[in-house]
Amino acid sequence: MTSKGARALAPGLEALAAIADRTARVREDPVELPHRYRERADIEVAALLSAALAYGRVGLFKPKIEGLLAAMAPSPAEFVRRLDVGGARRLLEGFVYRFNVGTDVAVLLMGMGAALRAEGSLEAWFAEALELEGDLRAALFGFTRRLREAAPLPKLRKALGPERGLDHLLPRKPGPGAAKRLLLFLRWMVRGPDGVDFGLWRSVPSSALVIPLDTHVRRVARRLGLTSRRDLGWRTAEEITASLRWVDAADPVRFDFALCHHGMSGACPVRPVPSLCEVCPVRGSCRVGRRRRPGDGAPGPARPGLTRQASRFMNGP
Repeated sequence: MTSKGARALAPGLEALAAIADRTARVREDPVELPHRYRERADIEVAALLSAALAYGRVGLFKPKIEGLLAAMAPSPAEFVRRLDVGGARRLLEGFVYRFNVGTDVAVLLMGMGAALRAEGSLEAWFAEALELEGDLRAALFGFTRRLREAAPLPKLRKALGPERGLDHLLPRKPGPGAAKRLLLFLRWMVRGPDGVDFGLWRSVPSSALVIPLDTHVRRVARRLGLTSRRDLGWRTAEEITASLRWVDAADPVRFDFALCHHGMSGACPVRPVPSLCEVCPVRGSCRVGRRRRPGDGAPGPARPGLTRQASRFMNGP
């Protein structure tokens, strides 16, 4: 995207962010879970656990996370500080969520416990990784490696069985993927506070963040000309972020929540619905929406659920 295109898009993005009912949309987002806590360390622990398991359908992963947090009440931070192998077994024996089993999650929890015992916050370990690596992407994986190395994996294997999706939960090295869940956690910690993100960490400037890329963000971003790429890789996330820097150099990912929920709510579905395009605030910059007129494309009857969700995005519940 050029600077001229960004200037044309900026008012629409501002309007999109303004109309999104954040209260309603937060309830449909994993960030709702760490918002249940007030203490910094509790927020950090709940946030990293929530982001790490936030894959698949919200209705499937959210109850899994809620169950773990309920067992860690009243303070997730104090729970992980004190967590030992026996406690991990009691908490996680039989735990399965898609790619991950109890041993995977135990490594995450015990790694966070080690960080809190050593530094009082997860931020210190990330800041050290960032200083060592000098690069945000490399720092993400330096952080996850340190969490992994702090957990007694051989003892956890003996207590809970072999790990299954540990590389998916806590990757050790960069791959072609966009590291969406790690970037989501980082966005929550660095940006804000604004009712969605917490603004707890000061070791990373908001200007350095990269957008957490998922299918919803990619679809909307392509339609708006923020990227020409089709994949869900790191390069696509960087390209979208670079385009958004033309709009807001100091805080390029501040539109992430609105873009993601614009797609997730059904307000910008995979198959365009002319009646939704007609009222969309970014229609003038959308290569799909600006061609649509009511009645175009014979989309068939709208699904009631989609219509309700789209209405909630724009108007609240």
